[in-house]
Amino acid sequence: MAGSTVPSKVQESPEGDDVARRLLGSAAQLAYDPATEVDWETPLDKEFHGASPEWCSLYGTAYWGELTEAQRKELTRQEAASVASTGIWFEMILQQMVLRDIYMKNPAGAEFQWALTEIAEECRHSIMFARGAQKLGAPHYRPRRAVMELGRAFKTLAFGEAAYAAILVAEEVLDVMQRDWMRDERVVPFVRTINNIHVVEESRHMKFARDETLKRLEGAGWARRQINAFVVAVASYFIVTSMVNPEVYRKAGLDKRRALAAAKANAHHKSMMRSSCSGLMDFLASARLLTKPALAFYKRANLI
Repeated sequence: MAGSTVPSKVQESPEGDDVARRLLGSAAQLAYDPATEVDWETPLDKEFHGASPEWCSLYGTAYWGELTEAQRKELTRQEAASVASTGIWFEMILQQMVLRDIYMKNPAGAEFQWALTEIAEECRHSIMFARGAQKLGAPHYRPRRAVMELGRAFKTLAFGEAAYAAILVAEEVLDVMQRDWMRDERVVPFVRTINNIHVVEESRHMKFARDETLKRLEGAGWARRQINAFVVAVASYFIVTSMVNPEVYRKAGLDKRRALAAAKANAHHKSMMRSSCSGLMDFLASARLLTKPALAFYKRANLI
């Protein structure tokens, strides 16, 4: 994604400016300030879930059947906070990659200005997620140290289609969950508002990521597609498998070892992930980024 690695015709493409101008127009018409849109003042009502129960990693298992309603609600609140914390982690990676990409571009161009607009939205999202997780009564969840270091390497080395396709995967997986959560009246109202804000604004980011992925792949040969497909799949695997921190079970008062085993074997949750990501997999296939080695990682992450 560094400017020196991308051909100038890609950096300053009129087509890219057209997409960016439309996205800038959308952002001007429909944007939110979470500081005022979200109800931060009302105390947390523990009668609500933090996410749709059907998206819980234990939903449908024998262990889930043994839990009280209070335990189920606490677990969904902790899992929602964990997903938000993973979102913050990847949004920080995203922001650095996008900044690197536009470093040498013309500040007067629509692509440059859209990129900064997207980064501004991501900054607001990260603060919103952090405050939301805090209000849900969650500790500081984050991926394992090894995954954090892999993320550090990825944000430094990834460029072009590898960066934008990985951004797309992370955004799409969050999007499919949050579209359910924001409509679910069982979910605590302030979390529904957070999800609605994120879904609306991320739709622009996903459009840009899809456009950039296809644009950067123009003229790419077999070897380049193979390498980038593998990189994106590995990044996607670590993003998705980091969404539910194992400590959520302990925080919810559950037997962590038993909960982890039940979650790992949960056919319902795997099915939810696969069915909701069918559109994303179709896009990756159309971009010829769904190679055999990549498929192995998507299957391990239960995305296909």
